[in-house]
Amino acid sequence: MKRIFKILYLLILVTIIGCSNSESKVEIGADLLFSDYFDFIKNKKIALVTNHTGRLANGTHLIDTLLNTNDTRLVKIFSPEHGLFGKAPDGSSITDSVLSEYSIPVLSLYGTNRKPSPEMLKDIDVIVFDIQDIGSRYYTYISTMYYCLEAAAENKLPLIILDRPNPIGGNYFDGPLIEENYKSFVSIAPIPIVHGMTMGELALLFNGERMTDSKHPAEIFVAKMKNWKRRYLYSDCGLPWIKPSPNMPTLETALIYPGLCLLEGTNISEGRGTYEPFLKFGSPYIDADELLGEAIKILPDDIKAEAVKFTPVSIDTMSKYPKYEDEQCFGLRLSFDDSGNIDALRFGIRLLFVLKNLYDDDFGLRNSLDRLYGSSKLRKYLMKNEDPENLFASWQEDLNKFKVIRNKYLLY
Repeated sequence: MKRIFKILYLLILVTIIGCSNSESKVEIGADLLFSDYFDFIKNKKIALVTNHTGRLANGTHLIDTLLNTNDTRLVKIFSPEHGLFGKAPDGSSITDSVLSEYSIPVLSLYGTNRKPSPEMLKDIDVIVFDIQDIGSRYYTYISTMYYCLEAAAENKLPLIILDRPNPIGGNYFDGPLIEENYKSFVSIAPIPIVHGMTMGELALLFNGERMTDSKHPAEIFVAKMKNWKRRYLYSDCGLPWIKPSPNMPTLETALIYPGLCLLEGTNISEGRGTYEPFLKFGSPYIDADELLGEAIKILPDDIKAEAVKFTPVSIDTMSKYPKYEDEQCFGLRLSFDDSGNIDALRFGIRLLFVLKNLYDDDFGLRNSLDRLYGSSKLRKYLMKNEDPENLFASWQEDLNKFKVIRNKYLLY
């Protein structure tokens, strides 16, 4: 039978980043589903929540594997932001469709519905979730999993999480927890901006700490990875990098994202509309050499920066309406080795203060900054020009409390 994802995978192979060993060091939950956890899905009607990242180590997509395995019955597919094939630009509403070759409905969880409804889950026996996360609270795949967990509890269905590595490591966690009334699709639960957990661990945390609005906890099973270590970055896992979303092309991007994503809440271009989002940033009003001189003072040891100019353009599969479209911008391009972690979040926040101090007359904030940060505190510190080190100190007590709770749900 012709495989629906075969051509897509061949294209992905051209841009694979990471170890090319034929045998993966880390065994992911999607592979172990068929060896160690098959009884959970045998002869069950399955609703699969996935996208283009839901691949086994041999490159075969989980959809094809399920459809070509005896005693499995895949009947519905749910897709997150960016759609099943991961090509829709950020924020684009996704409509329902049909996987035509198999006549299987593909129901969007980033359109009219963010949570599977009882009607969507009618006649389903089990929900299987398999999507690659990148380790930051902003990333909406976490929110999709959160609402699937809530729906599983409300509809009394078991939820199986096929675990995958946290690309930026399992030991790095930092940042503020969201404050009450700031819950949104980019700040779905009271976890820090950098959580240092896998999807399976997050599911157990959300469920165990009753972070969803369901009256009862869900029945969760995590298909654990084998050989994954908390100190690993994705480059240590022996797995091919498949960009999880259009603006996450490399592991380098994922490593800097927790800090540079905050630029989305300003009138500085975060590099969308280029092929190096988050690694490149700027605006028409910046003096790149001046900014470089100040940025050097706050750069972590492992990051290098150079002055650049660039012009954001509309890119259909990445960013259709970028800031400063077709306007020349001046700013910086960051580079670093993707084999070591960096203090991306604190660097990103310090950078905001540098930009505010240098370009106070032109620098502006957007409402999205509060949603990303999870409170108004960062905006207020910026407006008052307070020391960012005091901001870091302000979240430490909550972070220490989170660490204690987090430790109860770590699987590796």
